[in-house]
Amino acid sequence: MFDFLKKIFKGDDSKKSESKSPKQSSVPSNKSSKPAGKLKTKTPIKKTSSSQKNKSKLISSKTKPKSKNNEINTKDIAAETPEQQKTLSFSEKIKAGLKKTRDAISVNLLSLISIKKIDQNFYDDLEMTLIAADVGYAASQQIIEELKKRVKQEGVEDSSELKQLLKIILTELLKELEKPLIQIKQTPFVILIVGVNGAGKTTTIGKLTKLLLDEGKTVLIAAGDTFRAAAKEQLQVWGDRNNVTVISQETGDPSAVIYDSMQSAKAKGIDIVIADTAGRLPTQKHLIDELTKIKKVIKKFDESAPHETILVLDANTGQNAINQIKTFNEAVTLTGLIMTKLDGTAKGGIVAAIAKENPIPLRFIGVGEKIDDLKIFSAEDYAEGMLG
Repeated sequence: MFDFLKKIFKGDDSKKSESKSPKQSSVPSNKSSKPAGKLKTKTPIKKTSSSQKNKSKLISSKTKPKSKNNEINTKDIAAETPEQQKTLSFSEKIKAGLKKTRDAISVNLLSLISIKKIDQNFYDDLEMTLIAADVGYAASQQIIEELKKRVKQEGVEDSSELKQLLKIILTELLKELEKPLIQIKQTPFVILIVGVNGAGKTTTIGKLTKLLLDEGKTVLIAAGDTFRAAAKEQLQVWGDRNNVTVISQETGDPSAVIYDSMQSAKAKGIDIVIADTAGRLPTQKHLIDELTKIKKVIKKFDESAPHETILVLDANTGQNAINQIKTFNEAVTLTGLIMTKLDGTAKGGIVAAIAKENPIPLRFIGVGEKIDDLKIFSAEDYAEGMLG
């Protein structure tokens, strides 16, 4: 009898556990039944931030429901825990983000400094340490030559004094990249985002949107990546979170999506249009050529647009970032860069290599996964973060 009752209760418990959903996503479900080519909108339910109170409410577009093959990765947009919400200062955030790069350099640097003797062997070992952190051969040589010159000029004899001198030289090199986003003088101001798949374009667009909203700007996002599965859905999640319009089409030419977005922004008095594009490799010439077409279509609306063309780079690619810059710059003439995932790599020295070989302004750097972890690039803070 007791065994029978146990089975009953056990069965009830198993049913209860089965009724629970194994996974719950914080991403709002979206449905769409409208024909292709039409813009689809819904009223967002999220509250606006304090910086948006005086702005008119924006309308975000609906998207297709997700299939198993088009699941959205919500890692970067998950709710933050109280511990994650602890705020760090601007420089502290960059320093924390560059920890892996700093650790990679510091071990060898401290070992060299402990020797105390400044000779050619010291400089050779220091150069190898910089190259290992992806500073690059040309940039490393420039830093070493400048260090030698200043050691001689200032009469430095103790290697323990070199760390601060090295920071100053690195900061001066990185200053070539320290040019904040140009001042917005006309609307809609169009920012075209390009880059390879996996560099973090979608996440960067969401973070950049938040940063611009915090500065009191209104933003519209153009889902111009019509090739990658779930690209529109991922942008929509960021649009919902930031409470901004996301314009997309079920099918269609990415140039047309961006053009429609510019028209919508002008009609609604939106300050900034952030236009996504399909990820492509530098070796995919037909896709690189398509970027040229996109720019031509944008210029039909506004001859001066796009006002900013930004390449998103993954810091983990190291020296390959130099090749990406050259290829994309030839296709669309880059005006700025965004370096992502610096918190997950020991190759942060690549920024110094860029400053030496192709000093296109580094507008922002990504130093974490939270929505406010996109920071304006500061040469001094970056050098401090690298060398400690």
